[in-house]
Amino acid sequence: MRLPVDPTQSGLRLPQFDRFLGIDYSGAQTATSSLPGLRLYGATLTHSPAEIPPPPGPRKYWTRRGLAEWLVTALRDGPPTLVGIDHGFSFPLRYFEVHHLPPDWPAFLDDFQHHWPTDEDNLSVELIRNGAFGSGAARMGKPRWRRITEERSRAKSVFHFDVQGSVAKSTHAGLPWLRYLRQQLGSRLHFWPFDGWTPPPDRSVVAEVYPALWSRTFPVQDRNPHQHDAYSVTRWMQESSADGTLPDCFLPQLQPAERITAQLEGWILGLG
Repeated sequence: MRLPVDPTQSGLRLPQFDRFLGIDYSGAQTATSSLPGLRLYGATLTHSPAEIPPPPGPRKYWTRRGLAEWLVTALRDGPPTLVGIDHGFSFPLRYFEVHHLPPDWPAFLDDFQHHWPTDEDNLSVELIRNGAFGSGAARMGKPRWRRITEERSRAKSVFHFDVQGSVAKSTHAGLPWLRYLRQQLGSRLHFWPFDGWTPPPDRSVVAEVYPALWSRTFPVQDRNPHQHDAYSVTRWMQESSADGTLPDCFLPQLQPAERITAQLEGWILGLG
């Protein structure tokens, strides 16, 4: 994998965004279930974060499929957008080594979806995890396996199921939908940092976020925890863009070997 280019020395223009979307994800039930824990907030440079409900219909809350389809339309037709999603985008290096997978993120997404087809309408993480469908047993990980970004942020492993604050279920439910977005939007969408540490200008970007980094910074007001997490992510992105600190977040301070590993494992945007 290539090392990142320092935009301050190369003359590259740093990414600029006109819109910010923060998502608190949920791995509950199936891809077509209406999920109160799946929340979307949006903001622009001039408009404060506000919740975006699903389109009118029989479901009160977003479904994972409905949100993915909405994002395809919004990102294909809309302005350059930064999307922060609260689940892991990849797995620890140890997972690739144990399962003899090449260090290639798009290939990882294909392999994972083959074994964990959680984007199918009637499948859940639990059904695959328990062996009722799919072949998840061939692609399991261990809770002690952690990515560098999880060690730095003190976040739980993407394999640490059945504990409070875990993102394991949402990660296993969400990864196939990252693949879907990539398939639908191609080069219109930059997945950070897998497609490079410095996104091209005028490109929408999707990045992993960890609301716990910022949720205590902002008053909760009348939001429930899921709403507040999505709000906090969105507001942090908006404010970081306004004060000029957001571009630095795309180039975290890492040693060269760490940077290479993190471009396969993923990194939490905003984590130093």
